[in-house]
Amino acid sequence: MLDLFAILSKGGFVLWQKTFIPVMGSPIDALIKDVLIEERAGTNIFYKDSYALKWTFANEADLVFVVAFQKILQLQYVDELLETVKQVFLKTFQHNIGGNNGIDGDYTSFEDTFNKLLRQLEEKYSTSRQRAPRKFEETKKYENTLKANSSPASNKKSAVSPSGVDQDEITKNIQALKLQSSPRTGPRGKKGRPNSTSSKSPNMENDESTKKKKSQKKARVWEGQIARGEMESLDYSGKAAMTQEEEAAAAAQLADPSKYGTVNKDGVYEVMDIDQDDEEEEEDDILEEMPQQESGGGMFSFFKNITGQRELTADTLDPVLADMKEHLIKKNVASDIAEHLCQSVRTSLLGKKIGSWGRVSTMVRDSMEAALKRILTPKTSLDILRDVEQAKAERRPYVISFIGVNGVGKSTNLSKVCFWLLQNNYKVLIAACDTFRSGAVEQLRVHARNLRALQTSGQGSVELFERGYGKDSAGIAKEAISFATTNHFDVVLIDTAGRMQDNEPLMRALAKLVAVNNPDKIIFVGEALVGNEAVDQLTKFNQSLKDFSGLQNPRHIDGMILTKFDTIDDKVGAALSMTYITGQPIYFVGTGQTYTDLKNLRVSHVVNSLLRK
Repeated sequence: MLDLFAILSKGGFVLWQKTFIPVMGSPIDALIKDVLIEERAGTNIFYKDSYALKWTFANEADLVFVVAFQKILQLQYVDELLETVKQVFLKTFQHNIGGNNGIDGDYTSFEDTFNKLLRQLEEKYSTSRQRAPRKFEETKKYENTLKANSSPASNKKSAVSPSGVDQDEITKNIQALKLQSSPRTGPRGKKGRPNSTSSKSPNMENDESTKKKKSQKKARVWEGQIARGEMESLDYSGKAAMTQEEEAAAAAQLADPSKYGTVNKDGVYEVMDIDQDDEEEEEDDILEEMPQQESGGGMFSFFKNITGQRELTADTLDPVLADMKEHLIKKNVASDIAEHLCQSVRTSLLGKKIGSWGRVSTMVRDSMEAALKRILTPKTSLDILRDVEQAKAERRPYVISFIGVNGVGKSTNLSKVCFWLLQNNYKVLIAACDTFRSGAVEQLRVHARNLRALQTSGQGSVELFERGYGKDSAGIAKEAISFATTNHFDVVLIDTAGRMQDNEPLMRALAKLVAVNNPDKIIFVGEALVGNEAVDQLTKFNQSLKDFSGLQNPRHIDGMILTKFDTIDDKVGAALSMTYITGQPIYFVGTGQTYTDLKNLRVSHVVNSLLRK
């Protein structure tokens, strides 16, 4: 039933491994890369190709116990097997794993013990037991009643391991392993299930479907409609353009000289970093104020503090992590992600020894800070200019597509990115592919005019490629890329229509645009104000690009731009939520309405803001 069982150190060194059948690919390597390093250990299970992987930590020895099996199987004994094997292995080889994480030890003798444990659990769970209905006192509803809370017996619960397996069951498994020579006794229930005959209802014919379709409703003619001549008189889009002096004066208001970036020694224009308080964090952090629950008291507790023999348990960590989760949610982190992060930190700290006079809150905060830095640190290069230069060497334009929901500022931030590229002397073509929203083309036309007015020096230039409204956006983007290739443009910026993540027709159109044109970067533009909504938006956008593309290797979101970042103070949780969901970096943040309000986001700023009181 199992495919693989492995015991490895947290550094990735495999101490012992048993393979039941040849394993395709490297599921354990994927587990280490995508879960353990990415601080997603708070999840219960990880899927890779056709495999499902479960694991448990032995933090006191810095070991990880991993089991892999086919994900179509429902193996109920896996959690119990992991906990039992962990306890037996640690007790059997406690001297070998004491130093250097047990890398130098010999564990070949453990195979017989493991086979006995596995066979014992398979036999245990293979028997079909007739279970009587639970009493009301055994249900969760009873635990919430006043009688259950006042009853002294309600406080007596069986010990449960960190993974949720009953500790008594693990003890029984170990005892059964020692008594392996004695035959297993006890009646076994007969296999079989009562035959349940379900009467199938006959197919009911839909009367309405057999009826003839009614004649289509004619378009209603409203009174007071505007005549064609009047519409032309009210159309100001074709009026005479402003003079150069008027354009320059209007554009000067859209670029704050005090917010201009800097030019480095290589002549590259770089945007400013987001403002960050220079003041160091105060010692009275939110986690430092929480009372610590210490076991024991008096002189014994005093000596435990001196010798540093305290071990972090669930009772010690849970109150601290509960406050940490509440604090992260207040910082606008999505609740599910805050829960996963706290569970990951809890898993990594259980069983560790705390130093003399150490505080649990300090260890939790340090572990959370390290986890946040690992999540937010980009895994890919953020240097778009280098990619543009590589595309120029290939004699083709570099294509960036901006996607997102309605009203987040895609067109505005596209123009900010265009201003940044113009400052680096690139020739930019803006493709107006929002053929759905009224005024979208006119908005980009104004942006292009303002950017041309601001570009008084250098070799940078910008043009707008438009085909009006009601056209196929994928076809317009393809024409724009062909036009850019013919006229030697360096970058093509594709503006797309805003769409809600649940609007399937528009999501299909977006997937078609991406599949047909294959842009170099797909940038999701999202608001910094969202909390739980960020998870839903990014998940469904990525899923739609995958489901509706029709490609064998579909594209996904390559990065994000966070808008309205100047309105959230230190509630920067959306940055963490979006990075956690996609695993992709945040390229820029928008901090205003002018073209210079585009800034870099540093990891240290997000981490300090999230952990600050």
